[in-house]
Amino acid sequence: MSNGPKRKQAPVEPFKRALSTCVRAVAGKKDMAVEYGPGVPQLSEKSIKLAEPSRLPDRREIAVLRGWADSLALQAACHDQGLHRRLAPAQGEARAVFEAVEQARVEAVGACRMPGMGNNLAAKIEDAYAHGRFTHVQRREDCPLDQALALIVRERLTGRAPPPTASGLVEAWRPWVEGRAGTVLDRMGHAVEDQESFAHVLHELLKALDLAEGTAQAENQAEQEEELEQSEGGEEQDQAGDESEGQDQSKAEQQSDNDLGDMEESGEQAAADQAEGDLESDTQAETPDSWRPNVSVLDDPEWYGYKVFTREFDEEIAAESLAPPEELDRLRGFLDKELRNLSSVVARLANRLQRRLLAQQNRAWNFDLEEGVLDVARLPRVIIDPMFPLSFKQESDTEFRDTVVTLLIDNSGSMRGRPIMVAATCADILARTLERCGVKVEILGFTTKAWKGGQSRERWLHEGKPANPGRLNDLRHIVYKTADAPWRRSKRSLALMMREGLLKENIDGEALAWAHRRLLGRPEQRRILMMISDGAPVDDSTLSVNTGHYLEMHLRHVIEEIETKSPVQLIAIGIGHDVTRYYRRAVTITDPSELAGAMTDKLVELFEEPTERPAPRMAMRSRMRH
Repeated sequence: MSNGPKRKQAPVEPFKRALSTCVRAVAGKKDMAVEYGPGVPQLSEKSIKLAEPSRLPDRREIAVLRGWADSLALQAACHDQGLHRRLAPAQGEARAVFEAVEQARVEAVGACRMPGMGNNLAAKIEDAYAHGRFTHVQRREDCPLDQALALIVRERLTGRAPPPTASGLVEAWRPWVEGRAGTVLDRMGHAVEDQESFAHVLHELLKALDLAEGTAQAENQAEQEEELEQSEGGEEQDQAGDESEGQDQSKAEQQSDNDLGDMEESGEQAAADQAEGDLESDTQAETPDSWRPNVSVLDDPEWYGYKVFTREFDEEIAAESLAPPEELDRLRGFLDKELRNLSSVVARLANRLQRRLLAQQNRAWNFDLEEGVLDVARLPRVIIDPMFPLSFKQESDTEFRDTVVTLLIDNSGSMRGRPIMVAATCADILARTLERCGVKVEILGFTTKAWKGGQSRERWLHEGKPANPGRLNDLRHIVYKTADAPWRRSKRSLALMMREGLLKENIDGEALAWAHRRLLGRPEQRRILMMISDGAPVDDSTLSVNTGHYLEMHLRHVIEEIETKSPVQLIAIGIGHDVTRYYRRAVTITDPSELAGAMTDKLVELFEEPTERPAPRMAMRSRMRH
């Protein structure tokens, strides 16, 4: 007899169990913990964190997730982080190339031994370049060298061609790289199994490409010689450990093939969608291991490796200053037409939000006060005794009313068309809804003043193209509605989002820091910042002269600072872009029409939670500075 109804498990659970088993087998560590959740896939000493799959993942999502699992497991098995730190160049483009090519080596080890794993890793790489930004580029200046070299080396080691969406990136650099370092590339295949030998060949590659820093290799060799002199006996133990690790890895690979076959069978029944994944391996390699003093990236981004070539041409501007009144009226008419088309759906969600919020507004009064609103219920006492003083009452401030919400909207070119129209519509209706509930709303947008650099790049060219210039474009931060301005005074400005030619490139990290500073200056106790974006930060001018993940790394530092040390509550909504890799509290939607529902749900979740702790010292210090 059954003791009770059997609890149904989610369809994805068998796949997750098989994937976890495979990860431990490939890593060669039976006690390796495998976790699933939002955020960046990453490897630590005793655990691997992977993205939470959809309830019914499709084949593409399964392949990408398996690719990430294989990549991180291979790092655990085939990559010595201590040896890597000792052999890698100190900083700059040489360091970025070294990190990217070493990652290609690690993945090539698995791809060459197990074709199934090679397919998984190929799916991960195809997903990383699914944005298509490098499909048709032709100039080397528009392409990051570290990514191109990693793909070229991967092709040499595995025989697998780069994905079609990265073909322009590779072909822009291939003639130059192979002309200078073709013979060095040929030798890499012989050292792929040995991290240290491969690193020495990689140093020769950097030297052939004029990327080797003058003393980096000499310093590394000196450190190695010093360590060898101090611990000759320890070297023999290391070699024995390497042999043991190799045997464990061989067993792990056999088990991995079986587990991968099981995963393919479990994945055939899946059906849903998962969005783009960008450069996670590079991000992990760039994470600093060294101790940092108590310095905020919001106050001092240069300490975290993020420079700005010049801020002279940046602007923070009110939306009404960017267009004449006649054009704003025309755009507002267009927005009103779209509002009528979406009114039934968005208005229903707005009413739902309003009901939820008003339900939390429990009115409370303080009585027998010397000032405030006259308490008419106590007037009979005055009639009976004229000498009795008048009594006043005052409504107590509720925690709910003491709230401000900032909507930060990506104004990049990829938002053009339906995404920006829906974003403007939702912002308009949400502002009105929250205003009726007594919640103040600020609406901001971020883009650049020009494509490919503007005046900042012109100055950089005039000054002789100094190396590693940092951010190389003119920022444009737009204030569509201030928190204290009523909706009726700002409704024309909101329509500016749909102006042709306004939407250009997006530098998310600095925009997020800007919106955060504005919120810290507000008197409200509860501050909510909602980011709406459709992609990773992209600015061709900046990325062409810095590392390929330069802007993304800064964005990650800013997000971490806000989420862990700030009183501001941060939410993100990705339109066709997986923002859960960056933000702890985030949701990804596949269609712009889902934006209103996502915004409403996330705000309801926040308002139903208790207010977070008061601002820590860092945040208060930041407010005083700005």
